[in-house]
Amino acid sequence: MSEEQRAGSMGFTKEAKSGLIQHHRLHESDTGSPEVQIAILSERINHLTDHFKNHRKDFASRRGLIMMVSKRRRLLDYLKNNDAARYKQIVEKLRLRK
Repeated sequence: MSEEQRAGSMGFTKEAKSGLIQHHRLHESDTGSPEVQIAILSERINHLTDHFKNHRKDFASRRGLIMMVSKRRRLLDYLKNNDAARYKQIVEKLRLRK
């Protein structure tokens, strides 16, 4: 199995991840700010949500999805408590609230 096939089955490719990082980073060497982490988690959550449309009984992955949603929620709460402007910006950019 090639690396592209493995990445496609597990989530998204290195190129897609680096594109997300470049789009949401705060400065040139930023890879771990809350904004970047939230963007990566959101992409993985969206991918798993599509996965469950075809694989309804994949309960192990569903547990992982719940853990990712919880982690994203904690990161969003952190941003909201420490910098409301950054929180509003990331929520609008990723369209997380309706």
